[in-house]
Amino acid sequence: MKETATERYPDWDLLNSWVAVVEAGSISDAADRLHISQAGVSQRIKALEALLDTTLLDRGTRPARPTAAGQRLFEHAIVLLQGADQMVESVRNVTRAKRVVVRLGCVDSFAATIGPVIIKALSGSSHQIRLWSGITPALDEQLDARQLDVAVTTSDLTRTSGVCKRKLFTEPYFIVLPKSFEIDRFTTLAELSKHLQLIRYSARSVIGQHVDSYLAAHAENIERSCEFDATDPMLSLVAAGLGFAITTPLCVWQSRHYVSEIRVVPLTAFSRHGRPYASLSRSFYLSFRENELGQLPTDLYVMLRGVYERQISHDIAKAMHLNPEDVCLPLDE
Repeated sequence: MKETATERYPDWDLLNSWVAVVEAGSISDAADRLHISQAGVSQRIKALEALLDTTLLDRGTRPARPTAAGQRLFEHAIVLLQGADQMVESVRNVTRAKRVVVRLGCVDSFAATIGPVIIKALSGSSHQIRLWSGITPALDEQLDARQLDVAVTTSDLTRTSGVCKRKLFTEPYFIVLPKSFEIDRFTTLAELSKHLQLIRYSARSVIGQHVDSYLAAHAENIERSCEFDATDPMLSLVAAGLGFAITTPLCVWQSRHYVSEIRVVPLTAFSRHGRPYASLSRSFYLSFRENELGQLPTDLYVMLRGVYERQISHDIAKAMHLNPEDVCLPLDE
């Protein structure tokens, strides 16, 4: 049967006891130093001798002295115990550092709208938040590479063990039209594209992939023309009457200076052969490594979910002339 590491190597208590015996010069003095009985120290020395199959203490002398093997063990044990102390302190320092500085990455629409709420909420705590924005694929890679401590993204996929994802909220997609655009009735998106070009998100973003997949599922072959990674330039073209877009309430809220120049229409207002289009939504997830940030991920989750449901979604709904339940969909956790 294969020998385990526990059976091959002495544990820290045995080594610490041996160092104490050699440094103190006697078992009785070592017992005082370790705050255990002399019998307990003797048992540990005997356990070490049995494990190493050698005599460590010359009991024929008064007081007993280390043998050559015992002296060699003492020298190695000193190095190992010092290394163990350094290891523990180093790990604790990492944890302490993360308590002070937390690197948080968020998708652009989230960082621009809810990011300031995070900073304000944690300003009085012991945490310093460094907030970065980007697109979901890049943020997930940075979390995997430990360049981020926490991320808010729109993907529930994990490629690294130990990474936990908790759903924060879900929002629907809408069609965004120029305020001045009039149409008798909504049929297909392809028909709409004959009057206004579709201004897309780029396919390298998750939101762009969502929209492309949705259009493909509904057999909408719409020409690719303008596409962007960010919402602001996209809505600037919509507001100028140069096209329409498919986006979400949080993205519109990020570029809310255009709200007075656009209008939003649900996807279900469009139909093919008399059948309304299916709805489309996206969810936000809080991603973090388990057991590395203490209570912070749970505190962030509760705070962010509450802020969106009770404040942000109501502000968005009011600005877009919608009901709050049209903006924040029930979670299906």
